[in-house]
Parts: sequence; structure tokens; C-alpha cells
Amino acid sequence: MGKSGKSPEKSSGKSAGKEWLGLDAKSFATDLDRHLNLTLGKDPVEGSHLYLYNAAALTIRDRLVERWRATRDKYATEKPKRVAYLSLEFLMGRTLTNAVLNLDMDEALRKALKDYGVTLEELAQEERDAGLGNGGLGRLAACFLDSCATLELPVTGYGIRYDYGMFHQKIKDGYQIELPDQWLKEGNPWEFEAPENIRRIKFHGHTETHADADGNLRVQWVDTDDVLAVPYDMPIPGYRNNTVNTLRLWKASATDEFKLDQFNQGSYTEAVAAKNEAEQISMVLYPNDVSENGKVLRLRQQYFLSSASLQDVIIRWRQRNGDTFEGFADKNCFQLNDTHPAIAVAELMRLLMDDYGMGWDEAWEITRSTMAYTNHTLLPEALERWPVRLFRDMLPRLLEIIYEINARFLRQVSSHWPHDEGKLRELSIIEEGGEPQVRMAYLAIVGSHSVNGVAALHTELLKSGLFKTFYELWPEKFNNKTNGVTPRRWLGFCNPQLASLINKTIGEGWLTDLDQLQQLKPLADDKAFQKKWMAVKKHNKTLLAEMVECACGVSFDTDMMFDVQVKRIHEYKRQLLNILHVIHLYDRIMRGDTEGMVPRCVLIGGKAAPGYFMAKLIIKLINSVAEVVNAEPLADKLLKVAFLPNYRVTAMEMICAGTDLSEQISTAGKEASGTGNMKFMMNGALTIGTLDGANIEIRDAVGEEDFFLFGLKADEVEQVRKSYDPDSIIESDSDLKSVMHLLESGHFNLCEPGIFNPIINTIRDPHDQWVTAADFRSFTDAQVAVGEVYQQKALWTRKSILNTASSGMFSSDRTIGQYADEIWRLKR
Repeated sequence: MGKSGKSPEKSSGKSAGKEWLGLDAKSFATDLDRHLNLTLGKDPVEGSHLYLYNAAALTIRDRLVERWRATRDKYATEKPKRVAYLSLEFLMGRTLTNAVLNLDMDEALRKALKDYGVTLEELAQEERDAGLGNGGLGRLAACFLDSCATLELPVTGYGIRYDYGMFHQKIKDGYQIELPDQWLKEGNPWEFEAPENIRRIKFHGHTETHADADGNLRVQWVDTDDVLAVPYDMPIPGYRNNTVNTLRLWKASATDEFKLDQFNQGSYTEAVAAKNEAEQISMVLYPNDVSENGKVLRLRQQYFLSSASLQDVIIRWRQRNGDTFEGFADKNCFQLNDTHPAIAVAELMRLLMDDYGMGWDEAWEITRSTMAYTNHTLLPEALERWPVRLFRDMLPRLLEIIYEINARFLRQVSSHWPHDEGKLRELSIIEEGGEPQVRMAYLAIVGSHSVNGVAALHTELLKSGLFKTFYELWPEKFNNKTNGVTPRRWLGFCNPQLASLINKTIGEGWLTDLDQLQQLKPLADDKAFQKKWMAVKKHNKTLLAEMVECACGVSFDTDMMFDVQVKRIHEYKRQLLNILHVIHLYDRIMRGDTEGMVPRCVLIGGKAAPGYFMAKLIIKLINSVAEVVNAEPLADKLLKVAFLPNYRVTAMEMICAGTDLSEQISTAGKEASGTGNMKFMMNGALTIGTLDGANIEIRDAVGEEDFFLFGLKADEVEQVRKSYDPDSIIESDSDLKSVMHLLESGHFNLCEPGIFNPIINTIRDPHDQWVTAADFRSFTDAQVAVGEVYQQKALWTRKSILNTASSGMFSSDRTIGQYADEIWRLKR
């Protein structure tokens, strides 16, 4: 099963007394032909890869469904404790290739496809990424679901079925252009609509109180504008263990009423507007919340997800257990993936009290016992805060409950710190002021039994900084769960040549027990093994170079170092520091100072939030610098720069396999964890990074000699800020001074004078919270050390092997195992 990593027999298994469909090539060919001709009504000679892809998806889906039903039957029989994983993001990538890997169908499907003259890789290109996330948070959620199924844990993912996912990014004249991500344009053969499980979500209206038959005061939320949540289920297969869990995504739909009275009276515009407003909830991933309309829509999304998911769990509980909630807390857990679904705390209280007649104390005990909160950020501005007036208009009943939660909580605070009004103001869920706000992270902490960070440093900073006083009040709530990534997708699938080499060397058990990679350590100095390792890396760099050439028009030489930074564009992630180093290298080349310089290809990719001006300007700077560098003959053999447009999961699958140097250079104390750093390490890239997020644990795992460390530590950053003087730093460092001169002279923007002034001003700003200038010298020196090691091929390869061999703790199986044991309390 999942814990052994053993593959079942190709035809083994039964569902409802029937033999399962075969996993051999003949069975695949038969079903592929049937679905193409009968289900889709297409003739093979039409040669459309899209229809063949859909036929293959349906063929694989049939086999998933058998295991899916068997898994549901197993959970129904065993009645285990269940977990609902609530997340506004699930960055799933492609389902076809993941299912093929996890069900061990690769060889058989390839044979079946030969009759059509199509490779599996060509077929996979027809599937659009399910771009239902904007970065690490969503991809982490996808990895977690994979591990839950692989570990045979009864965990259901709950999210939103956005019509348009994270935008499709194009680069025009160096600027980011956002286009709709129409991931559902050709349909989604992997989903199953479940209209029998539609849930009704309330908005607006007002509350009324009345006494029930026993004289208890009850509240009704009435005259509401309701929206329907329509579920679409996707199967999530474990790794070769016949377990298939569920990801349930909610789509917003107008109610049947559809303001029909307005329509019949001729108010067509108003009637249609109401329908559109309802369906906008699941239209677009993460609307820009700079505007008032954006704030309204985002809060509607968060409540929509939380209410639909909680209702779903409760209704299923009652179908299995009748009217009683006895044992509910022992059999259910809700994991809040970041602060977005924090409203679930108040919503569960509302459902238990208003819909099911429970008293406050009993409802609060269930809520506190079942809710668990994962925090993913140290940036205060990223913690959800919503105006009280917004709640009062949109979610009046929820606001009443939040105020009551807060009042009862503040009595606890007052008891713990008598006569300390400062503590009351500091910890209050309601932040008073000219525009009172609801602090959603505080609601999540107060209403949960567990609060976890996602890397050792991140958790310590939560306890000593962001949530310090909460930690003093409830130290037992706080714990760390360092993130991980699934080794199936992020090594087994994305790097097949390396996976094959590892399989031949130590066997296949590492795919479900990543610690087994430690068996590679004795081979780090083996010349024959190093040669094989380098051949794999060369092959992967060739594939990556082809992708860069196609997407960017820039030619990467595979003999050069591939220096890569791909992630969401944000000032704290410091793509700016990276491009300053590129300018420094360019400056050295132009001055003839090239002795000891290692030729390198610098690849940067990522999306900036549509409303994030500075991040978008940094993208423009990267592209402008790339244009100048790549046009310079003197730099041709020493430096190439490319910005990869539309960075996504499928791009990363090729990028992490072909990277030599992984850039993890955030300002210390700002990156919660990172998961890209783990994917690069797993595939043998060396890391240059600050002591931030999971970089610390990566460095501890591989050893400081095999990690290129630079920069201020988190506590040093805080000290430097007190008297930060970037002008003096620039003046005293001739390299940085030259870089700034090139920027300020307009060298990279001769036809667009002044466009980079905001970036220049930020670097020179004594209040620059990212302290970019302060870390420039350390970063540049560390890059020199990188070059010195890269020139020694055997030494670099040794370090590469040791990075992969030391990556065991960064499997999401380990992370999920800790969630299951220490937070969810699941039996394994």
C-alpha cells in the first residue's frame, strides 16, 4: 500500500465485487479506441491530439473512479477521523501525467499511443495547467493532497473552481501583460459535477431574534441574497496504493429565483446584474483588492469557500450519524491553509447555533477542538483585515458572532493581564480606529486548537514577533511543520533520467521514503557515478535551453552555469538584488575585468500581482537589462539573461531539473518557508541564499560547506534598519556605485528616460525594509565563491549529489505525517 511504496499487480483489485479494468497496454488500447469513437464520436484519422488527449483522460479516469469508489467505501466502513483541508488555492498543474505516474501506467499507455503515432509528452501538451493558485501556497496544497492519498489518510481538499485561474502572463516591450487564463476553455475531463450536494450561501440581509420552544434566545439571518455553491470533484490518487482521495471545488451559481420577478416586470438589467454578481464569486482567482470592489469580492470568496465546505462536512456527518453531534469533534478536523479561510471559525459557530440549535459553550468547544490554523506569512499586510462596515453589510450575522467571540476572549485576556488596557487593544480581534477592522488572523488563532508555522525560523518569528503575546497566552497552541514537496512529481516525474539513475543505484523505495536518498552519499566521490550524474544534468540543461529559446528567443549554452530564480515577483524575494548582480557582471565585462569569471546563464521568471506597481517595474528592469546584455558581443560567451514569461507548474517541472544554482535570496525574516528551494535541492541544484525560511533547514541538512550563504540574519536586519544609510553603503562600495551609476544614467532605458527612478529611489531609501544595498556586497562575494566551485566540475558534482542525497526531510510525506500525528490526531 502507500506506506510500502509497492506497486500492485497490473490487474489486481476489485470494486463492488467486480474486477478492476486492466492496466496493461491491450486494455488501454481497447478503452482508448472506445472513448475516442463512442464517447467523443471522433474518428482517429482526424488526427486531433486534443480529442486523443480527452480519450486518454477518460481511459485513465475510469481506472481512477474504480479506486475512488473503493476508497470511499473503505472510509465509510472504517469510520476514521476525517480532515477537511480548506484552501483558496490549489495549484495542481497537469492531472494526466500525475495520474499516469501514480497509477503506474506509463509504459502501458505509451504502447497504446504508438498506434496513433503520438508520444505521451505530445499528448500531455494538450492539457492546460489547472492554475488555481498564484504560487507556493497553492502548489504546497497540491503536494499535501498527493501525500495524504499516498499515506492513505482520509483528507478532502476544499477550494474554489475559478473559471479563470492565475492570469496568463505575456511580456510586451519588457512589461507584464495580463491575459485571462482560460484553463477550462476545452473543458476538464477530470472533474465530476455533484449537483446533489449543492450548498446555499447567504449574503447581506439582517438578523432577527426570537425565543425557541424552550425559551432559549435564537437568531435568524433573514432576507438574504443567496448564492448556490455547486461542487465539482476531482480524484487525487495516491502513489500506487489504490487510494484515491477527493478535491472538491465550488462553483458559484445564481439561485433558481434569479430575481425572476424583476425580470418579468421588465427590469432585465437588474435581474441579469444580480445573476452576474453571484457567479463572479468563482470567476477569477484573487481579484485585486486595492479597490473597494476587489475587497468585497475577495471577502465573498473567502466566506463562500468556508460556508460551503463546512456545510458539506456537517451534512455528511448527519447523513452518517443522524441528528446528534456527539463525537463530531473526535471525528473531524478543519485545517485552515493560511488566513484566507479564517472566517470558518465564525461560520462554524453560526451553523451549529443557528441551524442546529446548539448553545454557545457547546458550539465553541466543538469549534476550538476542530479548527487548526496554518500561517504562511510574516508580512503584516498579508494578514487578512476587513473593514467592519464591509462585514456589517455583507455578513451581518458573522459580525455579531465575531464581536461575541472577541468579548469573551478579551475577558480571558483581562484575567491573564489584569488592568492592562494595552494588551486588550493589542490582542483584540477588532482593531479600533478611524476605520475599525476585523483581524482575521487573530480570529483564526483564538478559534483554533493549533497554530503552526511552516519552517523552524518562521515559527520562532511568529512566537517572538508577529504573534508574541498570543504565544505568551497559549504557548501550547504553537508548533512548527516545515513544508515539503511531493518527490513523486518533483523528482520521479519531472526528472526521469535522474530518477532512473537513482532507481538503478538504490532501488525505487525512495519515492515513498525520501530518506533513502541518503544511500547516495557514499557515491558523491565516485568518479563513474559522477560522470553519470553530470550526463543527466547536461541532458536536462539541454531541454531547459530549448524551452528558453522557444519562450524567450535567448540562446543558453549548456556549458555555462544555469543560474535560476523563479517565483512570484515580490520585493521581499529580491529579484532586484539578483538583477543588480547581473548588472555588476555586465559592468565587469565592459571594463575587461573578466579574470576568473564563470560564464553563466541567468534565468528569472515569475508573475507580479496586477496591482503591484513595483513588482511589475522590476520585471521591466529585468527585461531591459537582458536586452542590453544579450545584444553586447563582449558578453556573448560570458553572460546571458532571460525572463521566462508565464511561469507555472509545468515550466518548473523542466526548470528545476536543469538548474545548477538556485537563488533563494529573500530578505532574512520575510520568507515563511519556500518550496521552490526544496524542488531545486531535490534535483541536485546548489543553493545560494540567506538564512531565511526553509533555507536554514536545507543548509543544516546538506552542511554549510555545500550551501552558499550570504547576507544579514533576521535579527541583524532589524538592527541595521535602525540606522540604515544606503547612500553611504553605495559610496563606499565601488562595485555597487558603478551599478547604481549605470542605473541612474539611464543606460538600460535610453528610450524611456526616468522609468526606473522608483526602483533607484527604493534602493537609496533609508527606510527600504528589504535592505537591498546592505546585502549587495555579501551577495556578490558569495557569487564569486559559487564561480570558483563551479569551475571544479568534480567538486560541483559532488556537492550536487550531496544536495539530492540530503533532501529527504523535505518530502511532503514527512510534513503530512507530522500534521496527521500532532495536529489532526489521525490513526496511521
